[in-house]
Amino acid sequence: MSGSIQTQHTVFALDCPDAVALAEFYATLLGWEVDATDADAEWVDVRPASGDLGYHIACQRVEEYRAPEWPDGDVPQQAHLDFYVASIAEAEPRVIAAGGTRHARQPSENGGFVVYLDPAGHPFCLCLADTGD
Repeated sequence: MSGSIQTQHTVFALDCPDAVALAEFYATLLGWEVDATDADAEWVDVRPASGDLGYHIACQRVEEYRAPEWPDGDVPQQAHLDFYVASIAEAEPRVIAAGGTRHARQPSENGGFVVYLDPAGHPFCLCLADTGD
C-alpha cells in the first residue's frame, strides 16, 4: 500500500512538569490561547487565536519529568519546535519576557537560527524566515 495519511488536524505534544504553565508560555510567546478543559490539567491545548490552522501545540503533565539535555546528555532532545520570524533580534525579547531563555550553545554559524529553552527545558529555535528579498 502506498500514499500518505490524510490528517484532519496535527498536534505537537510536549511533556512537562506543569502543563498549564508551559501552555501559558507558548500562548504568550505566539499570541495563541490556552484551552485547559481538563480539570486536573494533565493535558492543556494551545491554539491559534485566529482559528483552526490545522495544527496546535499541547502540553502534557508527566510525573518525574526530566528536561532534555541538549546538545549532549543522558536525556536527548528527541524533538523541537522551529518558529520562523522576520527578525530574530526583534522576537528574542518576547521569548525572554514570556519566560524562555537563550541556550548557552549556539550552533548556527551564520545567525540563521538561535536556540532557546522553554520553561520546562525543551529546546526550540527562532529561525530567520526567508522574506523573498
